[in-house]
Amino acid sequence: MSIIAYLEASPVAFAVSTGIMGLIVGSFLNVVIHRLPKMMERDWRSQCVELLAVQEPVVEQQQPYNLVHPGSHCPKCGHAITALENIPIISYLVQGGRCSACHAHISVRYPAVELLSGVLAAFAAWHFGLGWQAVGAALLTWSLVALSFIDVDHQLLPDPITLPFVWLGLAFNLFGIFTDVQSSLIGAMAGYSVLWLIYILFKLLTGKEGMGYGDFKLLAMLGAWLGWQMLPLIIMGSALVGAIIGLSLIVLQGRDKTKPIPFGPYLACAGWIALIWGSDFTEAYLTWASPS
Repeated sequence: MSIIAYLEASPVAFAVSTGIMGLIVGSFLNVVIHRLPKMMERDWRSQCVELLAVQEPVVEQQQPYNLVHPGSHCPKCGHAITALENIPIISYLVQGGRCSACHAHISVRYPAVELLSGVLAAFAAWHFGLGWQAVGAALLTWSLVALSFIDVDHQLLPDPITLPFVWLGLAFNLFGIFTDVQSSLIGAMAGYSVLWLIYILFKLLTGKEGMGYGDFKLLAMLGAWLGWQMLPLIIMGSALVGAIIGLSLIVLQGRDKTKPIPFGPYLACAGWIALIWGSDFTEAYLTWASPS
């Protein structure tokens, strides 16, 4: 029996193998979450330097900084992380959550991102089974994980993630993987337009900006993957979760009401739920709403 035939016959084996891959991808996502905003900031600074015709420090110009260089290292002592020290979750547990050189504490968020990426991808694989839906679901899941943590840290949803994934969603649905191409295209357009209109109306009424353009692009991305039919569920779900968490932070932690709360993680959470259970929710609602 071939490996593909075995994985097709054993959903558990397929889910476990996808989960292991998700752990590895999660390790890379930690790099993306940490470095991509800094890379974008450097690029913006470089553009400003060019526009203003000022001289940038030579040292900074000569230091490459991307997702590959420099290699992973301890931010405290600069110790280069070896392959054995970079095994997802296991290395963190073996080292007791500390750098092997200087024993500085390593944030628990690193293994948490790895675990989240692995568990969600494994569940999606088990849900969809071997096929292109599972491939697409895993890719979408990992992009949502990265976007959520970046938005929490920087209140930024980077175009280098959202825009390619809009096109990737459209490409998948050219072949009807999640929905038909017409629903996908309308979903991308409507996803952006709906939040843009809400943004404009809120600004006209209050004089304030209620959300960022990255949120528009994220909903357009979800619309491209899942179709326009899932947009009401995603919008209502994200608004409900956002309201509950926002009020909880204000009441329990005394969070400043004027301090903005990133909306991207709530959109991502609602989008992932729609990816897995959206059809079930829609069918249940139509059954409930239809006359007996």
